[in-house]
This record gives sequence, structure tokens and C-alpha cells, in this order.
Amino acid sequence: MKTLTLSTALVAVTATLALAQENPAPSRDGGFGLGRTALPEEIAAWDIDIRPDGQGLPVGSGDVWTGEELYIDNCAVCHGDFGEAVGRWPVLAGGFGTLDGEDPHKTIGSYWPYLSTVWDYVHRAMPYGAAQSLSDDEVYAITAYLMYLNNMVDDDFELSNENFLEVPMPNEDAFFMDDREATELAVFSGEPCMENCAESIEITARAAVLNVTPETEEEAAAEPEAVVTPAAEEEVVEVAAEPEAPAAPDPELVAAGEGLWRQCASCHQIGEGAVSRVGPMLNNTYGAPVASHDGFRYSPAFMEAQAAGMVWDDETLTAYLLDPRGYIPGNRMAFRGLRSEEDAAALIAYIRAEGGDYE
Repeated sequence: MKTLTLSTALVAVTATLALAQENPAPSRDGGFGLGRTALPEEIAAWDIDIRPDGQGLPVGSGDVWTGEELYIDNCAVCHGDFGEAVGRWPVLAGGFGTLDGEDPHKTIGSYWPYLSTVWDYVHRAMPYGAAQSLSDDEVYAITAYLMYLNNMVDDDFELSNENFLEVPMPNEDAFFMDDREATELAVFSGEPCMENCAESIEITARAAVLNVTPETEEEAAAEPEAVVTPAAEEEVVEVAAEPEAPAAPDPELVAAGEGLWRQCASCHQIGEGAVSRVGPMLNNTYGAPVASHDGFRYSPAFMEAQAAGMVWDDETLTAYLLDPRGYIPGNRMAFRGLRSEEDAAALIAYIRAEGGDYE
């Protein structure tokens, strides 16, 4: 086997040298005249880039549901079932409204300006370990599913070379041409001012004083003192009787629901510090109107349910958790649903225990 491999390599090298001698590169000053002009088919093999205006796209198409199956088979092991990422692999979905925060999440939906980058990268480099093994139609389908995960299209969407530019990227308008050559270069490349300098410099504050850098380890570990406000004077006021609060969730159901929550945690957060990402955070959901969490962009289907007065209670939550797409058709949640009403009751109990009820 080693002899055969070595012989094959020698034949390849000999053929390459012969071809180079037949079509040598022109000599130049300081050069060696090595190599040859690339053949058209060799250039074509590398010329697979797709431009933002769609130039370079092959003819083809793919829909969201086909893309979901392909994504699960080829992408989910690294990027998670819903683009939430596994370990340190890149997050592909969510991150809306985080770019101006302390922890920005740059995903396809929150940051990327061009869909061509998605298609080009999936086509060129994915799946990991088997790059360029996907057909053009498969790349269209996976790209459509990634658009669906980022709330850009509905679940019946089909992407093709003909409608590729019809769906705008959410963050496209936040990009602009680099104008620093015109706006900044002249300012910072001129002669420095060496006149009317200040006679002395006064230090007005230090980082430690501003509580940016603690001076000692003890200060770094110290908790900020709680602000204590005097209790308000008690007033004797007759008030109407409060409506009876829903019964607290069963602890056994809560424990069972905690295990089921793992299916939700890839898209939703709950509890102290929870924020909306791929899906809305679920604090104070039980008893709340549908689509009531501020700052999250709900699908039109959810907004219609809200307008119709739907409220999240045992009945509606159970029906939705068992069949999300069937109960509210057209919504964008990719989860297929729980297996039984018992599972739904346990998950609802966990959501209430961890996130509290709507007030």
C-alpha cells in the first residue's frame, strides 16, 4: 500500500512538472518563472462566491420544512436545534435588540447585513468536515430554515434564486459605507496643535473613586449596601376584596416540569435576570394575555391571538404546548410539541414556579 501511494504521488508530481513546462509562467525581474496560468476549469472550481446583489446564485429552491430536516441532520450537532449553539459554536438565531448592550449577540437575524453571506458560507464551508457536499437546493432549504429561526419568514416560505432579495435582513439598514477617509483622516493626519497648551493638568477623579477598579480584594468582594427606606405609615382603608389567587403549583409537578424545561431552554429563559432571545422570556406568563412581553417581536399569528383576547391559562397553555403549530397556525415556534397532557401540566407548573404568575 505504501509503495502504491508513493508511486501515485510520483506520477502526479511528474505530470504537474510536465504541464508546467508546457505552459510556464512568464519570467519577470526578480522572479523564477515557476508555475503556469490557471486553467478555466480550475478557476471555475474556486469561483463560487455569491454577492450581496445575488450575482453568482445558481438556479434552485428550498423550503423551510425541508431545511429543518437538513439542518437537524447536518447542523444541529454544533449549532443547536434552534440555532442556540452547542458549547462554544456560533449562535445563529436570536439576539434581537442586544447590539447596543453589554453582551451583544451577533446572529444572522440580529447583525448580518446580507443574506448572500449565509448562502455563500453554508455552500462553501458547511457542514463541518464535509464542506461543499450539499446540493444547491439543500443550501437554499437550510438558508430558508435559518431565516425562519430568525423570524424573517413564515413556515411555508420557499427560498429561491428568484426571490432571494425580496426579504430584507433585520439589521441591513444599520450598515453604511466606511467614510473615515473623508470624515476623519484629514482631522487626525494634520499637524498637531502645539500652541496655547494648558499650564497644568488637574486630575478630577480616579478609577477607584468612580468604583470602576476596586482598590482591594475586600472591596471587590463587598456587596453594595441595600438602600433602606422607612416603612410607610399604616393607613386604615377599606378596600374591595381581592380576587382569589390561583392555587400554587404542585411541587411534584414542578420537579417533573424542570426536566421537561430542557426542551425549552434553548430558546427561552425564565427566572431572575431572564431576557428574550430566540423566544420571549417566560416570567409572569401564566394568566397573561398572549404576546404580552415588551420588546419581543411576535409573529402576526400571535398578535392576532392577542387581539382576540386570548390569555395563557391551563387550557390554552396545554393546547399550545401539545401542538404549537396546530393551535396557533402560522406562529414561528419550531418546537413540535409535548407528548401528553401530563407533561404539559408539569411544564406549566414549572413555568409558574420559576417565573411567577401574571399580576
